[in-house]
Amino acid sequence: MDDIVEDFLVESHENLDQLDRDLVALEQDPGSREQLSSIFRTIHTIKGTSGFLAFGKLEEVTHVGENMLSRLRDGVLELTPHRTDALLTMVDTVRALLGSIETTGSEGAVDVAPAVAAIVASMEAVPVAVGVAPAPVEATVGTTAEATAVLAEAAEVVDAVPVRHTDVVAPVPPAVEEHHEEPVPGRRAVADATIRVDVDLLDALMQLVGELVLTRNQIVQYVSRQSDTDLVRAGQRLNLIASELQEGVMKTRMQPIDHIWSKLPRVVRDLGQQCGKSVTLAMEGAETELDKTLLEAVKDPLTHLVRNSVDHGIETPEARLAAGKRPDGVLSLRARHESGQVVVEVADDGAGIDPVRVGAKAVERGLVTAEALARMSQADVLQLVFAPGFSTAAAVTNVSGRGVGMDVVKTNIEAIGGTIEIESEAGRGTCTRLRIPLTLAIVPALTVECAGDRYAIPQVSLQELVSLDAEKAASAVEEIGGARVYRLRGELLPLVQLADVFGLTSDRHDGHVVIAVLRSEGRRFGLVVDRVVNTEEIVVKAVGAQLKSIGLYSGATVLGDGTVALILDVQALARRALRAESAERAEQRAQAQAHDRAAGPVERQRMLLATIGGGRRVAIPLDTVTRLEQLPAAGVERVGSREVVQYRGAILPIVRLDRLLGASSCDSPSRDVLEVIVYADHDRSVAIVVEQILDIVDDAEALHSDIDDHGLLGSAVFGDKVTELLDVRAAILAADPSFYAFEGTEHADGVPTGLLAV
Repeated sequence: MDDIVEDFLVESHENLDQLDRDLVALEQDPGSREQLSSIFRTIHTIKGTSGFLAFGKLEEVTHVGENMLSRLRDGVLELTPHRTDALLTMVDTVRALLGSIETTGSEGAVDVAPAVAAIVASMEAVPVAVGVAPAPVEATVGTTAEATAVLAEAAEVVDAVPVRHTDVVAPVPPAVEEHHEEPVPGRRAVADATIRVDVDLLDALMQLVGELVLTRNQIVQYVSRQSDTDLVRAGQRLNLIASELQEGVMKTRMQPIDHIWSKLPRVVRDLGQQCGKSVTLAMEGAETELDKTLLEAVKDPLTHLVRNSVDHGIETPEARLAAGKRPDGVLSLRARHESGQVVVEVADDGAGIDPVRVGAKAVERGLVTAEALARMSQADVLQLVFAPGFSTAAAVTNVSGRGVGMDVVKTNIEAIGGTIEIESEAGRGTCTRLRIPLTLAIVPALTVECAGDRYAIPQVSLQELVSLDAEKAASAVEEIGGARVYRLRGELLPLVQLADVFGLTSDRHDGHVVIAVLRSEGRRFGLVVDRVVNTEEIVVKAVGAQLKSIGLYSGATVLGDGTVALILDVQALARRALRAESAERAEQRAQAQAHDRAAGPVERQRMLLATIGGGRRVAIPLDTVTRLEQLPAAGVERVGSREVVQYRGAILPIVRLDRLLGASSCDSPSRDVLEVIVYADHDRSVAIVVEQILDIVDDAEALHSDIDDHGLLGSAVFGDKVTELLDVRAAILAADPSFYAFEGTEHADGVPTGLLAV
């Protein structure tokens, strides 16, 4: 293809993207002369160049659009939705013509008559603002020639009207018309200062830089062991130059995310009209840059999320007004750099996601059991929308409802080393957050060792490192419910032993524990490794199908000493390890139950241990615990003399055990969250506030006593400490006196047994 034509196509496609944005923006502000002038200049440029290159159809349709835009710009016509549709039809026709030119070298069989007729018809019978009536226009334009004749007549009327712009000229035959656009401030300078480089060339250059980085790492390690001063200086200089070269090449591949955002205003507008909704699109951080390869990879997932928000999230104007909202919904796109990643958020102010409905649908489709659902937090329930085949749509439409999409979005994002999180509040809206690496080629990583082998962990998933000596590890690493945990600054951190995941034997036997604190899908967990080796920039290499199928590796790399290290897939590792632990605990419970049945009727009850202030400890039967939560202390409100908190769309009464049992208060101005034990039965729930959750134990062998007090059923010894046995019924009634005042929930022993999730 001729270079001039190729440049014309590239620039014209960029101009069309700008036209989509400008036309949608103009529809929101029809009186904006700046937007009208920008649109006119863009069409003017395409028309002039197409005439020069002898693309007749392209010149014809843009000429018609230019005449209409000149009348809009001069106040002869007013912008209406019908005229906006006609202009967008012209844009689509121009895009089709450009596609034909690119593939066949000519305009082909693309028919421009419908677009020309639509624009001509939209200019019919409209009063002229300056007092001059336009020439009558036929309602139906039969052919393109007729349309051109009508436009010529209309243009003559326009020429008779005084105008304020010198670039509107009387129409002349396209064959002899040439235009020279005046420079547009801020655009021509950018075009002159940049060049277009083939992406394949950049990919090849990036591969060479990757090999250079590998060689640099090896040389730096070798030089660091030498005593030759000149050699050390040369190695340091090489390190500096290679780093600067790497940074420079990576910058050439970086593009603003606006390149994919530019198409979304049109998507939102068209889909909003199709769904009968009014949606305003807001963008923040459009200048945020990321690697072109990743930019292309997130285009489809991002488009799907936007369509999902318009279709599922934002309500109709009538529903929004009934809910006390503005009739037009707001869809926000936000992008920013954060901790070596690009964070992209798609947020709407719609109806939000109902976790109860999601949970019920997941149980109905067999994605999760009712028992497992009852133990899940709200964040875990929301993650179920990414399960394959999940959909809450009432009916299948051409937009959604087939159960295909969200799981593909998650798969595609994780395939490029990213993560996806979802937050939602019923009635307030939903925010989906993508965390994407800046580039896939060269990434900083932590090198660790396990059972004699080395592995790399991308630092984008690493939050901190914790090293415990043997004495500290013996007391700080606990076991709750068969799972090892470490209390990190008051928060329980589940631990995953890397050697156990691989089925290997750790070569560390001195009791020392090294924990890499990682974040995956909005959660933190600790990966226990044998030792930390180094931190360095690694070049990511693809792994073969055999290793890929294992599901624990995202790639491989060559380290500075020449050894090969596998790169751990943190998301897959977390899911696989947690599934294995859940299965192991289920097997342990089954074995314990079988043992109990064989041994005969022995009273065995699992207890949840917690502190309530003043060093006092209480034990609560685990079968009266629906879930454990952390609620913001600032969210506590009052109803009369009682404390309540908004929880999952309901008002939840709370009781503080320290006050109920007369312990010293654990309230503190610096206490931002409350540790809460939620008990639920049918449609009622209460929250029991404690100071800290300690452990889960069996009380079969515990020493019991009938010494009790108000709110207690006695006491027992757990872990060499006297622990008070809570009267759960009394605590529930203290929070909600009418809790048991409905049929079928109280048995002879006075303790409710039906535990249902809210």
